[in-house]
Amino acid sequence: MDNNEYIPKPGPLLATINSPEDLKKLGPDQLQDVCDELRDYIIDTVSVHGGHFGASLGVVELTTALHYVYDSPHDKIIWDVGHQAYGHKILTGRRDRFHTNRKYKGVSGFPKRSESEHDAFGVGHSSTSISAALGMAVANDLNGSDGKVIAVIGDGAMTGGQAFEGLNNAGAMKKDVLVVLNDNNMSIDPNVGALKEYLADVTSSRTFNKMRDEIYDMLGHFKKAGDKMRKVASRLESAITAALTPGSLFRSLGFKYYGPIDGHDVNSLRKTLEDLKTVKGPKLLHIVTVKGKGFAPAEREQTKWHAQSSPFDKITGDALNPKPTGSSAPKYQDVFGNTLVELADADDNIVSMTPAMPSGSSLLPMMNAYPDRAFDVGIAEQHAVTFAAGLAAQGKKAFCAIYSTFLQRGFDQLVHDVAIQKLPVVFCIDRAGVVGADGPTHHGAYDTSYMRSIPNLIISSPLNEQDLRDMMFTASKFDDAAWAIRYPRGKATGMQVRDGFELIEIGKGVCLQEGEDVAVLSFGPIGKYVTEASSELETDGIQIGHFDMRYAKPLDTELIDEICTKYDHIITIEDGAVLGGFGSAVAEYLAEKASRPTLKIMGLPDRIIEHGTQEELHAEVGLDVPALIKNVKEALVRA
Repeated sequence: MDNNEYIPKPGPLLATINSPEDLKKLGPDQLQDVCDELRDYIIDTVSVHGGHFGASLGVVELTTALHYVYDSPHDKIIWDVGHQAYGHKILTGRRDRFHTNRKYKGVSGFPKRSESEHDAFGVGHSSTSISAALGMAVANDLNGSDGKVIAVIGDGAMTGGQAFEGLNNAGAMKKDVLVVLNDNNMSIDPNVGALKEYLADVTSSRTFNKMRDEIYDMLGHFKKAGDKMRKVASRLESAITAALTPGSLFRSLGFKYYGPIDGHDVNSLRKTLEDLKTVKGPKLLHIVTVKGKGFAPAEREQTKWHAQSSPFDKITGDALNPKPTGSSAPKYQDVFGNTLVELADADDNIVSMTPAMPSGSSLLPMMNAYPDRAFDVGIAEQHAVTFAAGLAAQGKKAFCAIYSTFLQRGFDQLVHDVAIQKLPVVFCIDRAGVVGADGPTHHGAYDTSYMRSIPNLIISSPLNEQDLRDMMFTASKFDDAAWAIRYPRGKATGMQVRDGFELIEIGKGVCLQEGEDVAVLSFGPIGKYVTEASSELETDGIQIGHFDMRYAKPLDTELIDEICTKYDHIITIEDGAVLGGFGSAVAEYLAEKASRPTLKIMGLPDRIIEHGTQEELHAEVGLDVPALIKNVKEALVRA
C-alpha cells in the first residue's frame, strides 16, 4: 500500500474512543493500557507519514488523564505551541483522519479552533497559553460558567516573556486557572537560561529535603522550651521553606504550587488532577516528563526527534528509503551558518544570537566555533532583537538568526530599539515565504510588508546561495542602518559558489535576461520559477526579460526606469504578501509616472494560507511556473 494511504490500526481500547466521553467510560485501571495504545498509534503514524514527534510522546499520560478528569469542550484545555497535541487530537475524534496530519487539506499539525470544538485555542507560537487561559477564565466568570480552564505549557515555552506576563496577571487576578508545567528540559533544542537551572534545582532538591528534616527534628527539641520558642521555630521553618521549597517562584506570583510529580504515572496524574479540580484560584502543577518517552531513539536524541519528515523504522528509528548519498544542494540556513563562521573568522566583532532555534537556524556551527560570541537566548524574540541592539550599540556586528514568523513577535523592538537608533543589526530571516506543513502560524508571509514601513532598514533577498553569502558579507561591512536578509525554508540551488566574498551594491538589481514586451521582476529565490517559465515560454516563441531585483528597500528605481522604456508590461513575483510587499513597492513607484507599463503583482493573497508542501501552496495561490506563464501570455493578449 502507498504510504499516503496507510492508516495504522488502533489497539482495542483506543479503537473505542472517538471522544473524551468514550474515554470516561473506561475504568481507572484501564488508563495505562490506553496510554500504551495511544503512544503506539502516534509512533505508527509518524513513522510513515512524518510530523512532530517527541513532544506528543512525552505527554501521552498527561493527555489521557486530562481528558479523563475534565470535560472538554465545556472545560478548556489549551496546548501551548501545539507540538504536544497529537494525543489530544486522536482522543477527540480525529483518529481516523490523523494520517492526514500536516498534509495538504488534511488535519492541522497544531490545535485549530475551526477544526474541532475540543481545540480551545489556536496555537503555533509559544508562551501564549497562560494569557489565553486567563482570558477564558475571566470570560467564564462574566458568563456565569462553571467551566475549568487548563493551560499546558512546556518548560521551554516558559522562557518566553509572555508566559511570565500571563502568570503575573493571573496570580494577581486570582482567577480559577490551572497551569500544567511540562518539564522535560527541552523546547526543540535544549533549554537555556536561569529558569532551566531553577527547575532543575526543584526536581532534585536534596537540600530542601535535608533542611526540612532538620527543621522538623529541631522543632521536636524545642517543644520543651515552651510556646514562644515553638512559634519562633515555626516562623523559621516557614521562612526557610519559602526560600527553599520547590515552587517558591510560582508561589511568589500568586499561584498554589503542586509537584513536581511523575508525568508518566497516569493514575497519579489522574488523582492529582481530580484533587486540583476542586481547588479554586490560580494553580500550577509541575510534572516531569521525558520528551520522546516510549521510543528509545527519541529519548536519546531529543532534538533530532523533535520532528521527522521521512519514514523510519518504528523499532530501530533507522530511516527507510534513505536519501541517496553524494552531493546535493545545501539548505539555505546551512549556507547562512557556514558563511557566518567564515565571516567571524575574519572579524572579531561579529556576534550572533537566536531565540531558541540554534539547530533550525543553523547557528550551531557558530556556537561551536565561537561559543563566547554566539548565543541561544531562549524563546524570547523581543529580547533577542534588543539584545542584538545592545551589542550593536557597543560596536559589535550582530547577526540575529530568526524565523520570519518569529520576528513578528519582535516588531516593536525592531522599530524602537534598532531602527530609531540606526543600529546596524543584521537580521537573517529564515523560513521566509510559505513553509509547508507547519501552516499558517509559521508561514513567513508578512516580513517584507511590515519591514518596508520602517526607516533605517535595508530589505534584501538573494536569488541563490552565492548572493546570500555576498549579502551577508556586505551587511557585515555596513554600519549606517539595520539590514534584513530573507530566505526560504529548504534547499538552495546547488550551484558552485566561489571562494571568498564580493561586495554587492546596495539597492541595485541585475538583469539576468533581456526580452521583449514583458519584464518579470523577481525578489528572492522564487526567481527560479522565472527561469523555468522562461525556458517553457521560449518554446512558444516568447522571450521575457528577467530582472533579479535583490532589494525591496531601497528599490532600484534607476533599473525600473530603464525597464519602463523597453517593456510594455511588468510582472513582479515574490514569496510574500502582496499587500505592502515588493510588488507594492514597484507599484508605488510606477504610480508617480505619467506613462507606465501595465503591472501584475504575483505573491501571497490577502487570506490565511493553510498547510501543505511549498509546491502545493504555490500552485494553490497562483504563484508557480504555470501561473507565471499564464500571466505572461495574458499580458501579451492585452497588448
